[in-house]
Amino acid sequence: MTPFIDGIMKVCIAEKPSVARDIADVIGAKQRRDGYYEGNGYQVTWTFGHFCTLKEPHDYTDQWKYWRLEDLPMIPPSFGIKLIENDGVKKQFKVIENLVKACDEVINCGDAGQEGELIQRWVLQKAQCTVPVKRLWISSLTEDAIREGFQKLKEAEQYNNLYAAGSARAIGDWLLGMNATRLFTKKFASGKTVLSIGRVQTPTLAMIVARQKEINAFVSEEYYELKTIYRETEFTATIDRIKVLDRAQKGLAYLKEHPFEITSAEKKEGKEGNPRLFDLTALQVEANKKYAYSADDTLKYIQNLYEKKMVTYPRVDTTYLSEDLHPKIEGIMRDMTPYAALTAPVLAQPIPKLKTVFDDKKVTDHHAIIPTGVFPSNLNPEEKRIYDLVARRFIAAFYPECKISNSTVMGKVGQVEFKATGKQILEPGWREVYAHEKSEKKEGEEEEKVLPEFVAGETGPHTPRVHQGKTTAPKAFTEASLLRAMETAGKQVDDEEVRELLKDNGIGRPSTRANIIETLFRRKYIEKKKKNIYATQTGIDLIDTIRTELLKSPELTGIWERKLRQIEKGEYAIETFKQELIQMVIDLTIEVKTATYKAITIAPDKAPEPEEKPKKEAKPKEPKEPKKAMVVEEQHCPKCKEHLLLKGNSAYGCANFKVCGFKIPFEIFGKKLTDKQIADLIAKGKTTKVKGWKLPGKEEEMEGKLVLNAAFGFEIGN
Repeated sequence: MTPFIDGIMKVCIAEKPSVARDIADVIGAKQRRDGYYEGNGYQVTWTFGHFCTLKEPHDYTDQWKYWRLEDLPMIPPSFGIKLIENDGVKKQFKVIENLVKACDEVINCGDAGQEGELIQRWVLQKAQCTVPVKRLWISSLTEDAIREGFQKLKEAEQYNNLYAAGSARAIGDWLLGMNATRLFTKKFASGKTVLSIGRVQTPTLAMIVARQKEINAFVSEEYYELKTIYRETEFTATIDRIKVLDRAQKGLAYLKEHPFEITSAEKKEGKEGNPRLFDLTALQVEANKKYAYSADDTLKYIQNLYEKKMVTYPRVDTTYLSEDLHPKIEGIMRDMTPYAALTAPVLAQPIPKLKTVFDDKKVTDHHAIIPTGVFPSNLNPEEKRIYDLVARRFIAAFYPECKISNSTVMGKVGQVEFKATGKQILEPGWREVYAHEKSEKKEGEEEEKVLPEFVAGETGPHTPRVHQGKTTAPKAFTEASLLRAMETAGKQVDDEEVRELLKDNGIGRPSTRANIIETLFRRKYIEKKKKNIYATQTGIDLIDTIRTELLKSPELTGIWERKLRQIEKGEYAIETFKQELIQMVIDLTIEVKTATYKAITIAPDKAPEPEEKPKKEAKPKEPKEPKKAMVVEEQHCPKCKEHLLLKGNSAYGCANFKVCGFKIPFEIFGKKLTDKQIADLIAKGKTTKVKGWKLPGKEEEMEGKLVLNAAFGFEIGN
């Protein structure tokens, strides 16, 4: 082994084996051992996510093994942690424990965020670490960032508040999740049904249920508007919508008797501000709108890009960069060679230090998600799309603003006033970065429409008509709009500045919101139809059963979130937070125990666990879910195993067909394949036995299984 640099052994603990390997390469720990790398005075080991969890009720007392109303509330005298029941975890933890006991210093190399801090602190606590601990705090995994991070190691104590906030969050989820789930299940559920309650999941579900009820209660009404065309421009009457057809027709008759007159025409030049850099929620929103990716999938793709060193740390809730990054922007842009045509105009001049991009007051632990400049290679199609979103947003932030001209033209026919509006892009500015896209009109945004030149006082003939319309129901949530609602605690906000101010009161953290939504799907409280999210009857029944506002109000939950953020900043005591939670659980228990409203029956589902707890409590066995039909377009190509399958006119084929060449025709050997046969070919490489195959050159029909052979062609086998 290489001699120690300063005579002491330092143990580095990363959150994943891949990250440990990257760190080991940079610091010279080149020798691979069982569960760690070694060399140059370092031993680099790893966890794989959570190794420890808060103890479960039965770990405190046998009495809490059983779900009984009389044992609630469960308030442990102090909260303990334990190792997760998993052989791989136990083996790797033993490696960490032995290294920590024998070393002189530990360097915490966990993900630089609240969850990463919690994972590492619990592991060190369980390993009974007594040596000094340093903290590696970096925003990307490039070689330069790791090397610079090791030159500027922080004292572990600097992150005590971050750990306190993570610990308070876990304790809060335990107290509410464990107690409320048992409380509502024993009081209101029947049979083996489990009613799952969570500090974040329940108010999220409540928002979806409230929207669902608005949609269900909505009754569409017909209405009529008076419109007219003058000089090839459509004008709409500014009067209220007309509810009765007879009145609309009388209005139309009146319009036919009078000429159209322009009363005013004005143009105002304005600017469309550049889009903000991405935080995690904004990226998930954009990916859902453009590609229908779920929040959970987008988080996986951007995390992969981070671990491949192509983007900075993604689990962030700021859209700003720290001011000390300004000198590095030019270098990053120069390295983004696939986007050279777009970066050239920015690089032609000094990079501007824009207030909409750089602001130290808006950046805490990490800055917005940006590319690192590392060339984007070996990416699957989904990762490419996510990288492209981040890269273009980064470039667009430094382009000139988009200059526009808004026209408003007023006119009248007799005594009825009319209005037409137009919008013209004078200088595209940052829109050049998105010129390749078919621009989608945002809700409430004017389409680009150039109006002719009108002069006040001009008059002439026109063509009036009655437009019939129908009022539409409130829109169902998509994952994009649900994420925004969680971020702003249910308030409808479009303005970026206002949204920034509301983030402290949002429910959940950016990194956990995707998991909360997935949990609601898993528990069958919500379902997806196309891109829209709807509450199931189960979800509606559960929310209707909960009378306690605190459990289902996004605003009140947002207050708890703000307190957690205050703990992170050292502005609120963790003990105060715990006591408030304990009192809330006590009050809730008394209220529910004495309630008299009737029990409900909800279709049984998988027994849930409190939020963000990796291990579940033992529950009664539940009936197995029926198998879902395979969606072919969600399967990877059996040949290259990299790309998804796509449906063509006559076959399913690999998305990378030109290179890979794999396809499954809809009809083979004279038979049209069923959905099940195609699914069997993909999953098992063969179908069940079928009669009637017609092989080329053979007159007789054959019986047998259609088999996907080693050359990825098709043959009939036994």
